[in-house]
Amino acid sequence: MTHDEYADRCEELFAVGGFAQVRKLSEAGLEELGPDPVLYRWLGLAHAAEDEDDHDAEAEKAYEAGRAQWPDDLGLLVSYLELCLRADAWTYPGRSRRAVVLKERIAVLAPAGSPEAARVEDALGWAGRGYWQDVRERTATVRAEQAALTSHSMDVAEALERGGQAPAHPEDVRAAEVAAALELLAGPWRAPLRLMVRHRVAAYVVTFVLVLATNNALVLSGTVTYSVWGWIWYVPLLLADGKLKLARRVARRRVIAAMEARHADTAASAGRR
Repeated sequence: MTHDEYADRCEELFAVGGFAQVRKLSEAGLEELGPDPVLYRWLGLAHAAEDEDDHDAEAEKAYEAGRAQWPDDLGLLVSYLELCLRADAWTYPGRSRRAVVLKERIAVLAPAGSPEAARVEDALGWAGRGYWQDVRERTATVRAEQAALTSHSMDVAEALERGGQAPAHPEDVRAAEVAAALELLAGPWRAPLRLMVRHRVAAYVVTFVLVLATNNALVLSGTVTYSVWGWIWYVPLLLADGKLKLARRVARRRVIAAMEARHADTAASAGRR
């Protein structure tokens, strides 16, 4: 394979969350074909995506190794800048200070209006957020995740109405998520969970009413002066949502495995020619 082919495969796997596979693939490409700035960048990004101290250190090593040979590669510089801006200034003062040098170099190489300049502005905006901006960002993230889960539940509900999932490409993430959810919700004991998924909005409304009614009934009866026992009605809904979230993780693993299998078949076919 060429450097570009390795990079294309890294991009595919990174898009579906296959960070460990991207690291393995980029390292294999570097070992087989020698240094390449794009593969060093993918290696760094795949480490940084884990958002852990040890992985951040490995990401920094990858970026530094790339910059040792390509000091002006914008892809490496911008990715490295994003890592440095995310670093805690007290814990990693050296990494944090490097952000200034990287920003200055990128400003020379990336003219205003370029994609790299836009990425720098986004990264600097993120790094300079205040407390309330950070809260709003986290709130927006939670809303986006909830919206994705709602969309997923609608897809699963449609599949339940049809009585099954139509055949789909093994690398179709959305279809794989639905297929995994149907498997996790199968069986007579999970019929209530399937019902909640099929009528998710109604289930939340009914549950909220039951919570209020239960808490008020317990207080009015004199059993307790303040009740939170009604919230137990949310347990089945949380179980149903837990199944949907698990299905999305299972689906991602299956899609990654399908991509790796395709890559292996392509490599085997190329070897036979």
